[in-house]
Amino acid sequence: MATCDGCRNAEKAMMQGWLERLFEVVSSIGAADILILPHNDPDPDAIASAVALRHLLAQGIGLSCRIGYGGIIGRAENKALVRYLGQPLQRLSSTDLSQVDVVALVDTQPGAGNNILPPGSTVVAVFDHHPRREETAAAAFADVRSDVGATSTMLLTYLLAANIEPDPPLATALFYGIKTDTMGLGRGAGQADVEAYFYLQRRIDIQALVEIEHAQVPLEYFQGLDAALHAARIYDRVVLSYLGRMDRPDMAAEMADLLLRLEGIRWVMCTGAYKEDLLLSVRTDEQGEAGRLVQEIVGEWGSAGGHGTMSGGQVALRGEAPELVAWHLERRTLALLNIAPETPGRPIIDRAPSCK
Repeated sequence: MATCDGCRNAEKAMMQGWLERLFEVVSSIGAADILILPHNDPDPDAIASAVALRHLLAQGIGLSCRIGYGGIIGRAENKALVRYLGQPLQRLSSTDLSQVDVVALVDTQPGAGNNILPPGSTVVAVFDHHPRREETAAAAFADVRSDVGATSTMLLTYLLAANIEPDPPLATALFYGIKTDTMGLGRGAGQADVEAYFYLQRRIDIQALVEIEHAQVPLEYFQGLDAALHAARIYDRVVLSYLGRMDRPDMAAEMADLLLRLEGIRWVMCTGAYKEDLLLSVRTDEQGEAGRLVQEIVGEWGSAGGHGTMSGGQVALRGEAPELVAWHLERRTLALLNIAPETPGRPIIDRAPSCK
């Protein structure tokens, strides 16, 4: 990265000890198979990081690993990425998890509440760019860097330290992972992300990237968009939107990304019900505050995580009406952002069509 021969040498020198330690720890476990587990409903950064780790362990120490995940891959672009990579991820059932002994976590951590880490399993390694959690101390190997904008950046440094150059599909996945998590280097990107981005840019499959980024979307996407826009209310510099029942769990995040582009808006929270949970996604352009805010919003009601400008959480409904739970979360959000909860929200779109 840096200029990229110079960057490679610098990165390899810095990463060699970490790489040797990783290989030593993984080899000492003596497992014939390791499950690589990204967070639930994996996004491009999680997908690319998982595939990169599998490639690193296969090429570096000859270890075969499989990649599993919980939740669903619902966003059209993410589905297109997985198809392009040859469907390397397997959606896991409770039966599958009962047979898992050793796990490596990517883009998530133990205790984060956003993964299906089996109870009692050995966590051999953790790679993440979110704030370090106390539970991560139990992992045999952990590389957690909250000053990096994407886990894909971290995994690339390991590949280069091992003299493994990513082929075009892996380079494309890692590039897209960095691009989406840092919003094209404009959101929470550090120097390592910049160097990784430009190193990978020269090695990607451009046509494949175009097809991934412009994947066709189903009718349900536009129905969800309609629901989000009609439900959205502006409170000063904040937009809140309750999407109702969602067909897929990442719809709230996708709508929050879109609504943050509204002129004059600094904060967005989108909520929606999926199965037995209320999910929420928070976005901001105020660097460093989203993770803290979402934890205060959810509080004792559920689990939350994130950092920088994007975060999310979930609250178990336990029989409560999802719109009521969403209303309480919205009141708490307004209070935390110093906006009087009784402030009337201004709709983005008037429900009544005008007649001319």
